Amino acid sequence: MKILMLTPYLPYPLYSGGQIRSYNLLKHLSVNHKITLFSFIREEKERVYAKSLKKFCQKVVLIKRRRAWDLRNIFLSILTPYPFLVAIYLSRSLRRRLTRELSSANYDLIHAETFYVMPNLPAVSAPVLLVEQTIEHLVYQRFVENFKFAPLKPLLYFDVFKIKLWEKYFWQKASRLAAMSEADKKIMAKTVKDKPVDVVANGVDIDYFAKTPSIKGGRLTVLFVGNFKWLPNKDAALFLTRKIWPKIKQKLPRTKLWIVGRNPTTQILALKDQKDVNVTGDLKDIRQAFSRASVLLAPIRNGRGTKYKVLEAMASSVPVVTTALGIEGIAAKNNQAVLVAETASDLAQKTLKLLTRPKLAKKISSNAKKLILSRYNWKIISQDLDKIYQEMGKN
Repeated sequence: MKILMLTPYLPYPLYSGGQIRSYNLLKHLSVNHKITLFSFIREEKERVYAKSLKKFCQKVVLIKRRRAWDLRNIFLSILTPYPFLVAIYLSRSLRRRLTRELSSANYDLIHAETFYVMPNLPAVSAPVLLVEQTIEHLVYQRFVENFKFAPLKPLLYFDVFKIKLWEKYFWQKASRLAAMSEADKKIMAKTVKDKPVDVVANGVDIDYFAKTPSIKGGRLTVLFVGNFKWLPNKDAALFLTRKIWPKIKQKLPRTKLWIVGRNPTTQILALKDQKDVNVTGDLKDIRQAFSRASVLLAPIRNGRGTKYKVLEAMASSVPVVTTALGIEGIAAKNNQAVLVAETASDLAQKTLKLLTRPKLAKKISSNAKKLILSRYNWKIISQDLDKIYQEMGKN
């Protein structure tokens, strides 16, 4: 089939969960399909990475996106029906390029990642598959709830309301929908009842993480991993350090906490001022962190969809403690392949159990790795998506 894929980011380098997902799907789907990729970039220097995608794509078209806090985005979100998130991605240039491409070539299917790139898509005859990596209005709603400057809250709540309206609009406009998890699927299916919603889970590079060495000598290490451009990761790191970590240190004083992630804010970097807390802004190879981790602690309180940090830890044989949101989209049973808790006290207690009971930690990590091998490798997930492509192409 001839596919046009539209993404809000360039799927390379593999810095974010979205990039990891799109790259691996392109890699596997390109075996059976001819794919043209349209992607936004933030900086001109990203153009050099297009060559890494051309081995999977017939054509790669890059469109420079305005900076998030460009005044045009602010005015668009205030003066038009569009929320701020959609305003960032409105692009006349992209719409013109898409119009030319779709009028000059016959595509069997259009695959759009995220609803907020959809306004750039002209009227088309080809079916459109809209894939949502998360339910955005729920993410931003939680952010506004915790926002400290009260006078601005009404405006932010109104913007969240607009996000929800546009999500629903484009869910209705698409030919078919896909979510990352069963929980998100239920939300989408309840909102849009007249079309199918599939689950196309996230995955992990099994071969890559199977090579993670185990360097567990010395002090016990609690690991947190996350890209801090994503607000839920910032919230989780602060929650962990302020509320959970003191309870762990009280019981196991020689334990250390290692926070690893791209784009750390000043607030995140300041966490290393605490005793036995280390903050590393980025690692060239994330397996360096997993190889030294005794447990991955992911106290996620916001943000839907599958968490790559959890999948990668499981694939690396690192036991995981997380919340129900942290394990969302992964069919791991509590007390078998993961330990799940919600409060700071319970999360600390579950982490201490793994740190002090090696046999339990080994059982949890072993069961988790078996699950990842059987259900969450990119080859299997790409086959699931390919079935959807084939069904849509027949209609």
